[in-house]
Amino acid sequence: MKQIVFATNNKNKLCEMREIMDGLYEVLSLEDIGCHEEIVEDAETIEGNAKIKADFVTNRYHIDCFADDTGLEVEALNGAPGVYTARFAGEHCSYQDNVDKMLATMKGQTNRKAAFRTCIALNLNGKSYYFEGRCDGKITEEQRGNEGFGYDPIFQPDGFDQTFAELGHEVKNAISHRGRATQKLISFLRQRSESF
Repeated sequence: MKQIVFATNNKNKLCEMREIMDGLYEVLSLEDIGCHEEIVEDAETIEGNAKIKADFVTNRYHIDCFADDTGLEVEALNGAPGVYTARFAGEHCSYQDNVDKMLATMKGQTNRKAAFRTCIALNLNGKSYYFEGRCDGKITEEQRGNEGFGYDPIFQPDGFDQTFAELGHEVKNAISHRGRATQKLISFLRQRSESF
């Protein structure tokens, strides 16, 4: 099976991606290729951060690679936290810190509309490609469910009564921002492999 690197140290994201890409590619982590350097994500956009990570691996290790970055955009917060989603509560904060800060920030707010947006940057055979996925929903008033990670316990996707953390991996992967971006990536990779 062909191999491709997913430029992440996030074990939750890696597991999710391996489930979604099952049978198409063997997805390697940064650890698998011996990449232990910290990749500084200092772009102004999620697209920029995804590109930084993919380019770092491709340029340093000369291997096909993809990377993603995700932003939670809350309407009442003018699109924040956006590119700062993972460090909303500060550098080296935990998932729970971010959830707590979001719930506190949104306390008493009636407009709870939010969207998750993922951008995947793919470096393949010397060329770069981009895929985006979006999932609209709302920030709940309390945490619900214990599956998933990050903001999953407080994000309820449109059309569902449950949060990402209650829906389970299979449903979440089918409808989530990362799932949708990855489906576009997979369709592209399938077409490429069939044409060779």
